[in-house]
Amino acid sequence: MVNEGKATKIEEQRTPGGKSRGSRPDRTASRPEVFPDGKTAFRIITIERECACGAAVISMKLSNILGWKLWDELLAQELADSIRSDLSTSKERAPRADNHFRHLAKVFWRGSYERSARFDDCEFVDAARMVAIMQKVSDKIAREGNAVVVGRGAPGFFQNRSDTFHVFLYATREERIRRLVANGKSASDADLVEAVDRERSAFVKHYFGSDWPTRSFYDLMINTTIGEDNVVSTILHAMLQMEKGKR
Repeated sequence: MVNEGKATKIEEQRTPGGKSRGSRPDRTASRPEVFPDGKTAFRIITIERECACGAAVISMKLSNILGWKLWDELLAQELADSIRSDLSTSKERAPRADNHFRHLAKVFWRGSYERSARFDDCEFVDAARMVAIMQKVSDKIAREGNAVVVGRGAPGFFQNRSDTFHVFLYATREERIRRLVANGKSASDADLVEAVDRERSAFVKHYFGSDWPTRSFYDLMINTTIGEDNVVSTILHAMLQMEKGKR
C-alpha cells in the first residue's frame, strides 16, 4: 500500500539464517495498464538512488514505457551547458572554489553512469550558484513535463509539486557489487559504492542542510534486489494507486 506523503519500503528478502537471497528473477514483471484512460496527473518522476543499484537501467525502462524524456545523461549535459552560459554572461568571475567542494560537486551533479559531461567550470561556481542553476534547469523540465529525472537532488527541487512522483532506489551491498562486476568493474572496486554514497550525503548535508536520503521526500522506496522489471512495475502500480487515491 502506498500512502501519500509517506515512503513505502520494499525490503530485501532474507533466508532463515539472515543472509540476503540476492537479486530475484523478474518472474511477473509484466507491463501494467498504467493509466487506463491514458492520462495522469503525474508529469514527472524523480529517482534518487544509491550507487550501483541499477537506477540507470530502471530509469531508462520507465521512460521507454511511458514515452517520457529521460533526464540523466541529458541532465548532466544541460547542467554543464548552463554553468558555462552562466559564467560567460556573468560580469564578475567568482573566486575559484575549494578543492573539496569541486570534488563533491562533480560526484553529485553527474548521474548514474555517464562521464561525457564536462564539469571543469564548476571550480568557478559556488554552492549557491550551482543550486540556482539546478533550480533553473528543474523549472525548464517542469514546464515541459513528461520527464524521468535521475539524481542531483531532484526530489528537493521538485518537492512541492503535486504532479511529481518521488522514488528512492537502494540495494544490498552484495547486489551492488554484483552489478559493478557485471559492468566490467573489479570486485576490488567494491568500496566505490560506499564512497560515492558518502560523498553524495556529505554534499547534500553541507550545501543543502538536509540528510541524504530524507525519507519524507519520497513516495516510494524500493530495494532493487527484486529485479529491474519488478521495480518498474512496482513504481507504475504505485503511481496508479496514488492517482486513484487523489480522485
